[in-house]
Amino acid sequence: MAALNRGARGRRRGLAALLALGAVVLAGCASKPPAEPPAGDAGPAADIAELRLRDLSIPVEGVRAAQLRDSFTARRGPRLHLAIDIMAPRGTPVRAVEDGRVLRMNANRAGGITLYQADPSGRYIYYYAHLDRYAPGLAVGQTLARGDPIGTVGSSGNAPASAPHLHFAIYRVDPGGWRWPGTPVNPYAVWRAGDDPR
Repeated sequence: MAALNRGARGRRRGLAALLALGAVVLAGCASKPPAEPPAGDAGPAADIAELRLRDLSIPVEGVRAAQLRDSFTARRGPRLHLAIDIMAPRGTPVRAVEDGRVLRMNANRAGGITLYQADPSGRYIYYYAHLDRYAPGLAVGQTLARGDPIGTVGSSGNAPASAPHLHFAIYRVDPGGWRWPGTPVNPYAVWRAGDDPR
């Protein structure tokens, strides 16, 4: 009988611990922001204002801000683009938008040859995709200075061969890193300083 009582007490303690864990998980889920900004959202205004002050370089050599087109909220099938496409001839140099560090280099079916760069503070991540090739000697963990070569414009991944371009995105790193790489911020709004950041 004593053994049965000990077993019942153990099950109750286990159930109580499981319920407490469930409450913590649900509380965490309730506080998470939406996974995708609403259509027309250019990203948090404070992030855009901060990034404007940094005077980021446009990553494709020879392209001026006036030539950029806003495709941040364009539909790509069932999802939003959440980046801009910077059109340029294949082989045009792609350069780091500011100082930072190479976080990840890989190739995949959608983005093709890609690179993720952290800014010096670790608060923002810059994503370069559809590259034709990487700059010689580039490696994960390498320190970058503004203007350092990253690679060249291409059409790797799902980009049409007839329209080489750089797919460029900016992400604000979320506290706790629950959604990698983070919350998208519209690069177009950063470079077109005359536009309203809201």
